[in-house]
Amino acid sequence: MSQPMILCRGLTKTYQKGSTTVTPLEALDLEVPEGQFLALMGPSGSGKTTLLNLLSGIDSPTSGTLEIAGSEIGSLSRGQLTRWRARNIGYIFQLYHLVPILTAFENVELPLLLDSMSKSERREKVESALELVGLSDRMHHRPTELSGGQEQRVAIARALVADPKLLVADEPTGDLDRESATRILELLQALAHEHGKTIVMVTHDPRAADAADRTLHLEKGLLITQP
Repeated sequence: MSQPMILCRGLTKTYQKGSTTVTPLEALDLEVPEGQFLALMGPSGSGKTTLLNLLSGIDSPTSGTLEIAGSEIGSLSRGQLTRWRARNIGYIFQLYHLVPILTAFENVELPLLLDSMSKSERREKVESALELVGLSDRMHHRPTELSGGQEQRVAIARALVADPKLLVADEPTGDLDRESATRILELLQALAHEHGKTIVMVTHDPRAADAADRTLHLEKGLLITQP
């Protein structure tokens, strides 16, 4: 039996707000197999973004265990997490976060500039990522010359360019019209089902969640549905 891509046991996150202890995530158990497209739903403040930040190594758990691809990341130092995240995680944001003065090619290349690979290696990886999202013909366009859906596809190519094990997506269709959103969801499905990427997506949109293989619901830091 293969190792799950994500394995959480008793995952808890707390922090202090004045004299009050806030627990956005409490004793969560979760397994996500490799190549699954998982949607997380729940009201604001339910712990969705906290879980996404823990899975992506942006934050560390207070207690419990968190393994990604067989590596225990919950106990890594901040510096170790930064290096681990660069190799293993692709993050897709709602608002793209593209650099406006750079072309699509240059935006996708950014994560590779800290690596020691040659310019020709970077070019090959960037062109492959843009081809995968269907934007080979737009690689020299700047964000202002692209539609919202195209900008998000550039952002997805940037998340993919280092060939991460896990893609985390925070409301990736939240700023798009329905047609563009549908195309982005079809792209995410293809990345999971045809390219073996494990994807965890936070969304408030039931239609976006329907595109996923599985939907889980969080409420007040607790996983309340786990089909």
